[in-house]
Amino acid sequence: ARTAHAFLGIDAEGRTCVVHSGGNPWQCLILRGGRKGPNYSPDSIKFAADELIRHQLPSRLIVDCSHANSNKDFRRQCVVWNSVVEQFQAGNSFLAGVMLESNLIEGSQKVPADMKQLQHGISITDPCIGWDETESLILAAYEKLSAVPAGR
Repeated sequence: ARTAHAFLGIDAEGRTCVVHSGGNPWQCLILRGGRKGPNYSPDSIKFAADELIRHQLPSRLIVDCSHANSNKDFRRQCVVWNSVVEQFQAGNSFLAGVMLESNLIEGSQKVPADMKQLQHGISITDPCIGWDETESLILAAYEKLSAVPAGR
């Protein structure tokens, strides 16, 4: 990702094309968990960062609170979120960000045959936390992290 390359993609008209990238010096690794389970623990984050360093890559990590990190249970995203916030607060400098799967209303819905039955604000893909929980998590993190020195 950090160097120029070309890959197959889709253009603005929806056609297959070759996309040319100049590279991204700000790339990071996203930890989503995997077949072996969650990977947001301090040990997992240190292992991932050490592997990036060993391969001479930037050791910036973003933790996805959903998917295998929450055991595919959207109600457990808060556990992952709080762990990552505490790790950052404790000085884990490898953490560049955290991701939540969020929508206006928690849960998910199937796409009905009659599109008029779709409920506004509920995911049609992965189950999400709702806006109230999202706001609560962000505000609590802000309170905890507002004392962390900038640039750390």
